[in-house]
Amino acid sequence: MGSALIIDACRTPRGIGKQGKGSLAHLHPGHLGATVLRALQERNGFDTAEVDDIIWGTSSQVVEQGGDLGRMSALAAGYSIKASGMTLDRFCGSGITSANLAAMAVMSGMEHLVVAGGTEMMSLPKKGVLPIGGNNKQLQELHPQSHQGVCADAIATMEGITRAELDQAGAESQRRALAAIEGGHFDKSLIAVYNEDGSVALDREEFPRPGTTAETLAALKPSFEQLADYRHTEDSLTFRELINKRYPDVAIQHVHHAGNSSGVVDGSGCILFASEDYAKAHGLKPRARVVATANMGDCPTLMLNAPVPAAQKVLKMAGMTLADIDLFEINEAFAVVSEKFQRDLNLDRDKVNVNGGAMALGHPIGATGAMLIGTALDELERRDLQRALITMCAAGGMAPAIIIERV
Repeated sequence: MGSALIIDACRTPRGIGKQGKGSLAHLHPGHLGATVLRALQERNGFDTAEVDDIIWGTSSQVVEQGGDLGRMSALAAGYSIKASGMTLDRFCGSGITSANLAAMAVMSGMEHLVVAGGTEMMSLPKKGVLPIGGNNKQLQELHPQSHQGVCADAIATMEGITRAELDQAGAESQRRALAAIEGGHFDKSLIAVYNEDGSVALDREEFPRPGTTAETLAALKPSFEQLADYRHTEDSLTFRELINKRYPDVAIQHVHHAGNSSGVVDGSGCILFASEDYAKAHGLKPRARVVATANMGDCPTLMLNAPVPAAQKVLKMAGMTLADIDLFEINEAFAVVSEKFQRDLNLDRDKVNVNGGAMALGHPIGATGAMLIGTALDELERRDLQRALITMCAAGGMAPAIIIERV
């Protein structure tokens, strides 16, 4: 099996994902995708006619984000019409999945130059709140699935993780993100987004809230207590009842809120993969290689617990142990996800989400995975380290994972 080399990665800043408030919210999702795809080509000078495929992650594939956003973004970026594209949905795990599939295609020898990435504009109008699975009653009988935030509260309750501990995690994410921004840790990958008239739409992270402390977070009201008792229809179960259907003894304590959950943002990111032969023949300088990839499923009712088994699986695939990994990126969908990940694996906290995470920076669903891979690569280079493991929870009780190694 051949190697999948990572040539480069870039991303937009994350803009606040609310109409009228976010600096990217007035743009089309394809504009964000085209921004990073165009930048990737300009930074590396590859012939877009030789791109075998563009694999894109977008979770909410409706209206402006529907119709194969990966292909359409590439066309908008001026890529050759020969560069095909597809768009996939593994919920929050879409961005890592797009990278994993790109790596697999190159490692198999079937393709030699592949772009992976994703876009999500969470500022797009939403239409109600449905349980995962679209309120499919037959599915809910087999696997009751609730709302992610209520699941996060349920896991914290079951694990005995307190509100104070989660608030401390949220404050630490903000502190680390601020230090990273002020230290220029994101500068290598960050691509400014321009309006159609050439003016700057956004060239910096928009979501972080400097000065956030555990004390200020303690004043926030829980976000999911009222939602837990929401019914989509008169005869449907509430989000709380869906969890209690499988775990009847859990009296859910509501401990998550806007400050210790991932931020609602817009953004896009992408990664260029090449085979060794293609990179040598075309003068592309690799920055890293993919060591292993994996996917893992877990309880769909609790939904958010697959990252730990995914990490264990990808380490086994790589023939490595936790001691072989220098940096970890675990998406902060909710504070309990990263907290449980670190506790279960007994990790050195100074190796995990060292530049902050989604609680401070935001989580543009389908794009986050590609962003995290790029962030991990930049930080490996900055610290002169070798390997990083990146993973994240996804709705439906799933988690993709990837290990990358500098070359």
